[in-house]
Amino acid sequence: MNRTSDSADVRIGVDLGGTKIELLALGPDATELHRERIATPRNDYAAIVHAVRDLVLDAETRLATRASVGVGTPGALSPTSGVMRNANTTCLNGRPLDRALCDELAREGRISHGANCFALSEAVDGAARDARVVFGVIVGTGTGGGVVIDRRPLIGRNAIAGEWGHNPLPWPTHEELPGPPCYCGKRGCIETFLSGPGIAHDHAERCGERIAAIEIAARAERGDGDAERTLERHADRMARALASVINVLDPDAIVLGGGVSLIGSLPEAIHARLPNHVFSDRVTTPVVRAVHGDAGGVRGAAWLWPSESGA
Repeated sequence: MNRTSDSADVRIGVDLGGTKIELLALGPDATELHRERIATPRNDYAAIVHAVRDLVLDAETRLATRASVGVGTPGALSPTSGVMRNANTTCLNGRPLDRALCDELAREGRISHGANCFALSEAVDGAARDARVVFGVIVGTGTGGGVVIDRRPLIGRNAIAGEWGHNPLPWPTHEELPGPPCYCGKRGCIETFLSGPGIAHDHAERCGERIAAIEIAARAERGDGDAERTLERHADRMARALASVINVLDPDAIVLGGGVSLIGSLPEAIHARLPNHVFSDRVTTPVVRAVHGDAGGVRGAAWLWPSESGA
């Protein structure tokens, strides 16, 4: 979905998630004009498309305008077939979501992976607003990423730019091999180590107790030695994984998002370990937490339409 929007004044972003669909309308100065959130229809592709349509049309009626529309999705469009793939909302897979939304809204729009939208949001007016090249990291139930250059998402030839979670963990120790199995069919993917479930798995393997990552973080704050060591291993693995990104992309900023990013002093712990792995005599890459939190995806979807000034 792509061409000039009907209105340069109002942008609508839609974050299409597995459990909720959120809409945000932004004014020309990035002020929030309208926001609404509904539950995502379960296992019903047509109902999802109609829900997005109805949210957009209702917002435009309330605001008395016709807006540009960007949609952040849980998967990506295949550059070969033009249909959705790799979406955890599985009823979207194999479907021409962008064409369906164009038809329902009677206009063209823009669609991008949610991780790209997150990175774009932070690059435009978030934690990396002054950076030219931004790598956005989402670490929660899974591990994803997005690349933004000059405030535009980098999609890539195969539409997988930023998918660092499904690379192998760099410089693995003997204890880390062959690595936990990943749903993609391989073992030892970065996601299996860095995600919330990955942290819980590591703690259970070392300590014999299966507890959630949030509880591990809480125990570490109370001085629990086992929990502290689990988070130290996690920070070291995160630093290795991000060092490999810096060695290839050398971004101006790395922004952390998702529930795992809220753990303790994770950005500082990562940055302190980067020099051990980055191929440079110095590492000045800032590692920062996202400013917009879980609103990053919907804001970034709205920013898929840049203004005429390039903002």
